[in-house]
Amino acid sequence: MADRIEIVEYDPAWPTMFARLGAALRRALGDAAVRIDHIGSTSVPGVAAKPVIDIQISVLSLELVDSYLGPLTGMGFVYRADNPERTKRYFREPPGDRRTHVHVRQVGSFSQQFPLLFRDYLRCHTADAAEYAAVKRRFAAEFRDDRPGYVQAKDDFVWEIIRRADAWAQHTGWFPGPSDA
Repeated sequence: MADRIEIVEYDPAWPTMFARLGAALRRALGDAAVRIDHIGSTSVPGVAAKPVIDIQISVLSLELVDSYLGPLTGMGFVYRADNPERTKRYFREPPGDRRTHVHVRQVGSFSQQFPLLFRDYLRCHTADAAEYAAVKRRFAAEFRDDRPGYVQAKDDFVWEIIRRADAWAQHTGWFPGPSDA
């Protein structure tokens, strides 16, 4: 099946892949992108993941569509207007390119902060990161051909990590570091 869920060992090339894409996105978007960040499991060293580079572009407003839609589609990214999440705009890789997800979110919003906190927490808590990888492997085996089932099965654990991450953020004064690109 084309959309089969596959979890692979961490690939040390993932940050380089992001860096290349992030630099190209920065050139195309300029100041329209407040931040460009590598998010998702491929952004956490050592964590097994689906081999998909997730990129978050933070913009001042999702309503300023012209500031990001033209540059992204001009790079070949495919806008997924049917994305049901109202707090982001979603793009996929250019046809024939390696699988890439681009999430455009409004800077400062909960949906923009969530993946940054999740990523930074896992980067600092390797035992939790390893536990997350094990959860993903277990549910990928169980829901190999059922992406919505896989995502839903992980949900309780993801929220448990966010609960831990929030406590960590309160204790440390966490704030997102500089943009990755």
